[in-house]
Amino acid sequence: MLPLTVQHAAEMATVLADPALHAFIGGEPLDEDALRDRYTRLAAGSPDPAVSWFNWVISVRDEGRLAGTVQATIAHEGPVAEVAWVVGTPWQGRGVATEAARGLVAWLREAGVRTVVAHIHPDHAASAAVAASAGLFPTDVRQDGEIRWTTPPEPPPRRQAQPGALHEDG
Repeated sequence: MLPLTVQHAAEMATVLADPALHAFIGGEPLDEDALRDRYTRLAAGSPDPAVSWFNWVISVRDEGRLAGTVQATIAHEGPVAEVAWVVGTPWQGRGVATEAARGLVAWLREAGVRTVVAHIHPDHAASAAVAASAGLFPTDVRQDGEIRWTTPPEPPPRRQAQPGALHEDG
């Protein structure tokens, strides 16, 4: 995964050009100019200081090409991250999204995120498989017709006891 930049717009417009990618999420493919505008907004960061945006492009090492994106929106209270991924049609079914989603969840956990959430259309079996592989579980919660998937929350880090911190006298 590489941090998303505006310069990725030209290649990503081709990667994301298949209208089938929007079957479950709605909308339509963006052309290079619209994608450049979107990436400019994403690179500027969240206007809400209580929220951070992280966006990456997925690079397929052995091909030297971009294949998709992953993103995380972290609400600092909690902290909770909402994640999403999309992989271009030619790279689907090859484990690209699974590897990226696993890496994203691991990175978020290392960064102190306690709960990771994804919203997945109930008929999108491939995305559900990616979520499950990344350690998320479906819940009974629906939002805009999608199923909320989540990791079990991690407990806050435990402080290690320091020698002499506890005394017999209290």
